[in-house]
Amino acid sequence: MKLSKKTVILLTLAVLVTAGIGGAYLWFSRHDGHDHGEKAAQGAVQYTCPMHPFIVKDKPGACPICGMNLVPVRKAEEGKPKQGEAEMLEHVSLSPTQLVMANVATVKVDRMPLAKEVTAVGIVQYDQSRQARVTAWVAGRIDRLYVNTVGAWVSRGRPVAEVYSPDLVSAQQEYLLALRSREQFRNSPIEAISQGGEGLVTSARQRLKLMGVKDHQIKALEKSGNPNIRLPIYTPLSGVVIEKIVLEGQYVNVGDPLFNIADLSTVWVEVEVYEGDFPHVKTGQKVDIVSQSYPGKTFTGRVSFIYPFLDPKTRTVKARVELPNPGLRLKPDMFVNALIKVPLGDVLAVPVTAVLDTGKRQVVWVEKEPGMFEPREVQTGARVGDNVQIVSGLLRGDKVAATGAYLIDSEAQLKGGGGGGHAGHEGMKPEEKAAPAPPTGHEGHVPAAPAPQQKNDMSMDDMKM
Repeated sequence: MKLSKKTVILLTLAVLVTAGIGGAYLWFSRHDGHDHGEKAAQGAVQYTCPMHPFIVKDKPGACPICGMNLVPVRKAEEGKPKQGEAEMLEHVSLSPTQLVMANVATVKVDRMPLAKEVTAVGIVQYDQSRQARVTAWVAGRIDRLYVNTVGAWVSRGRPVAEVYSPDLVSAQQEYLLALRSREQFRNSPIEAISQGGEGLVTSARQRLKLMGVKDHQIKALEKSGNPNIRLPIYTPLSGVVIEKIVLEGQYVNVGDPLFNIADLSTVWVEVEVYEGDFPHVKTGQKVDIVSQSYPGKTFTGRVSFIYPFLDPKTRTVKARVELPNPGLRLKPDMFVNALIKVPLGDVLAVPVTAVLDTGKRQVVWVEKEPGMFEPREVQTGARVGDNVQIVSGLLRGDKVAATGAYLIDSEAQLKGGGGGGHAGHEGMKPEEKAAPAPPTGHEGHVPAAPAPQQKNDMSMDDMKM
């Protein structure tokens, strides 16, 4: 069956029209999908201010607060994270520009010798083992005083007073009589009589010594043969008169005090150590003492005794520090400051600025890769100067953010991760951490948004909190 020429032309035109419509539909479909992909890609990027991370916009521009150019950040996808992404929620990635703007600097965790410093206040006291009291050995009258003022220096070899005592004169006369009797009884043929004279001398000498007469004074008495009317009184040690009790011409009895003497060449400092620090204080430790009276001067002593009781009012334990006092610079009852350094050995330590203390835990940000940080909970020990001891949580060689840790933590809160130092999501699942929470106005440490400005160029309506 032959088709007419007109029919063939119509069929050809129909095929061409159908092919054109199909090609146009396919081209428009591809072009429309490409536009949607670009829009989706554009919607996955937001812009924020490095100095004010709570400023978030959908397009580039300037920060309405400080005027800095906004930097691009990837928008967090809503909904539950995919498999393998839950572990990355707590990580924070910063671009090189953000690292510079946030002033982030990292240091390696290493061992270093640390010494815990225990500070305390103290009071200078007399060395009780170097104090003495001058007393009267016999009853009598103080005829002369060689020391009349408090603070005078006295020496052990020089007398401080002279006393007249009838009992002392009588004892000296008895001793002289015993000496003469011994010479007479020595030639007696009777052994008991000759030995009895020696016994009288020994008894009389012992009585003089009990009255405070020295050996050289007894020898002088034997040589002169005449009793001394006044007996010199000596001090048992050299030092400073801290109390004068007797007056010249005063009658005293046996045992009455005359002077109090203290040797200030060595003094005690009783320091008060708080109950949280005294377990670190041991006998024999070196102590540095400083006083406001001598700026720049440090006195060095040793802990000689720790009192076995605690003051319930001040909650402190007293420790006795013994130290030399050249030039008698340290005066009794003077207030001083004490510093006790307790060596801890070589321990892991990081700068204090690297640790974020939330009150319940301590967190540091560890750099896993260049620009990528993860939070790590640590346990800290003693703080010495600008460094703090790390008891657990870090290993030697780990790199932590020494500066800018708070800004990294802020970025973590902006991202929505729960690992930041102030996240407050302990014990939650990763899905619960990633889920957005309704704003309450008091979440973490993110400040409240400022009120919108009146001018259009300062509008903050699209700010994301």
